[in-house]
Amino acid sequence: MTPFELLAALTTVTAIFSYVNYRWVRLPTTIGLMAMALVGSSLMLALSHAGVLDLASLTAFVNAMEFDTTLLNGILGAMLFAGALHVDLHQLRAQMRLILILSTVGVIVSTLLVGTGALWITSLLGTPVPFIWCLVFGALISPTDPIAVGAILRSAGVPKSLEVTITGESLFNDGVGVVVFVVLLGIAAGGDTMTASHIAEIFAVEAIGGCVFGAIIGWGTNRMLSRVDDYKVEILLTLGLTTGGYVLANHLHLSGALAMVVAGLMVGSSGRAFAMSPRTQERLDDFWELVDDFLNAMLFVLIGIEVIIVEFTGASGLAGALAIPLVLLARWISASVPIVTLRRWITAPKGALPILPWSGLRGGISIALALSLPVGPHRSTLVTMTYVVVCFSILVQGLTVQRVVQRVLGHARPTSPTAAH
Repeated sequence: MTPFELLAALTTVTAIFSYVNYRWVRLPTTIGLMAMALVGSSLMLALSHAGVLDLASLTAFVNAMEFDTTLLNGILGAMLFAGALHVDLHQLRAQMRLILILSTVGVIVSTLLVGTGALWITSLLGTPVPFIWCLVFGALISPTDPIAVGAILRSAGVPKSLEVTITGESLFNDGVGVVVFVVLLGIAAGGDTMTASHIAEIFAVEAIGGCVFGAIIGWGTNRMLSRVDDYKVEILLTLGLTTGGYVLANHLHLSGALAMVVAGLMVGSSGRAFAMSPRTQERLDDFWELVDDFLNAMLFVLIGIEVIIVEFTGASGLAGALAIPLVLLARWISASVPIVTLRRWITAPKGALPILPWSGLRGGISIALALSLPVGPHRSTLVTMTYVVVCFSILVQGLTVQRVVQRVLGHARPTSPTAAH
């Protein structure tokens, strides 16, 4: 199939599932689309095992999608930019110290905890995975996914300060997590013996360099926006920023993800305030909201379809099930330790500690990183574990976040993302 035919098929399936979800299923859009794709794919797998259906053509279709390449080297930049575009920068600055600690120290602590636990789980089940590869799993599963959590938080009635904290942390820990993953994967796959200084250098270049690069291209885009009063041209400029900027950052070995987050924050704050007319702001917001919704919908359908190529076994499936409480516990510890130990210097929003761990959804980024692992004896186990954790995260945590918010904050019935404190 040609790339256009693949896109056409995926868009058609997404559109049909969206219609069915809107008319009858009535779940949050992204969760409903993934659930339907997952159920449909699982049914076809069952028919295949029964000898009723041949999945060769569907498997070829899923493999041709190249989920990891499509997301990590394609649409991720646009989705992160769209997510950052609507974050209130002033409220983000108020929580920036907490966000930076959670998205750096928190990711590293979670990676270590999950890696250690995964080593114990796989050894217990008789399929031991080397510790370095367990750490790779910890790195790819620890970052929370802003793509998965954004829309759900907006509908859950989370107070604005807490919503900004959770969304901001998700945006930044995504880029940090990818950097940690790349470092650990290099050690695991290449057998490199990196020194602490070398790892720190890579982290500084990728993460800090990505943020600086994002600030530069965001500033440059704002300068151009201020000299134009035509929303069509201004939308094109932001498109060029997210596509060309993301590709260039990756070619420079910088974090394209962090670059897009910083650029999105700059365009969404100073660009919106000083470089856009009210009409442009409205059109730009509508455009990027549509792009975000469209890409989100396709992404979650893809997550559901990817089950076709996941090699489930009894041991790997059980390892994935046992990894669910492990990942949740690691998330709770990595979030609670900074909040509790630094409470004299950092004030967390009300309800942050119980809500942060449960609202930290894993999504397409974790699956894409898992699918990017090189072929080897442990790849299948790690991919299956990742898929099981992500499915639980989206289907169970995603559907119960609102109840957790109500229970913790005492909301009778959230009606807006700016519900009362």
